[in-house]
Amino acid sequence: MDPAAVKPSPWFDPARLPELCLSLLFCALVVWFVLRARGGTSFYIRRIAGLEAVEEAIGRATEMGRPILFVPGLDSLDEVATVAAVNILGEVAARVAQYETPILVPNRDPIVMSVAQEVVRDAYSTAGRPDLYREDDIFYATYSQFGYAAAVCGTMIRRRPATNFFFGRYYAESLVMAETGNQIGAIQIAGTDSESQLPFFVTACDYVLMGEELYAGSVYLSREPILLGALKAQDMAKLAIIGFLLLGSLLRFAHLWAVPAK
Repeated sequence: MDPAAVKPSPWFDPARLPELCLSLLFCALVVWFVLRARGGTSFYIRRIAGLEAVEEAIGRATEMGRPILFVPGLDSLDEVATVAAVNILGEVAARVAQYETPILVPNRDPIVMSVAQEVVRDAYSTAGRPDLYREDDIFYATYSQFGYAAAVCGTMIRRRPATNFFFGRYYAESLVMAETGNQIGAIQIAGTDSESQLPFFVTACDYVLMGEELYAGSVYLSREPILLGALKAQDMAKLAIIGFLLLGSLLRFAHLWAVPAK
């Protein structure tokens, strides 16, 4: 085929104009809510019991003189649940640094381990206690699924943490780890977007964050304006989508009611 005869594809596809308009509208919502949050506007966020209990759980570990265990799930950083878990880890580490309580973070993925080390180090530095940071407490265990579960359970039995945090994506090993923590008497707060593992966490843990509650965790704890504005923009976009779906359904039913049956 003659290359000169091949027509170049257009840089703009008119058929995708609705998607472009919706994307621009959502970006405008995010910017508007972020500016309002930075301006001091207080946005309502529904109370999440599991996140309200974070301060109590950390305080309990401090009073007992025992460490805190934070498990960021089994997936890599290309999963939203893992990113949310690492964000929550930063907020937990900032509070842990103030109480001078050790925090243990076993990892399955080496990249997640490196990011977790930087997040915890920054949290200790921001709290003014960089001397308390111990890099060896944020460690790599193994990539094997149940080998990692065994390493986490072994850490619980040896170090006897007073509080366990399970955030991120989990699979068949979730009940093994949660039940081990339950047996040693630790307060356990879990959060995952894996529907198949939620029943096991509900059974063995004290508090559970379900689905999108995990994504909102870092916003709930930090109240950072950029994150808060993005969260409120997402809520407004969801309300708009639900409204359009309801309106479309009503119009469809009205059309079917108006058209006489043949």
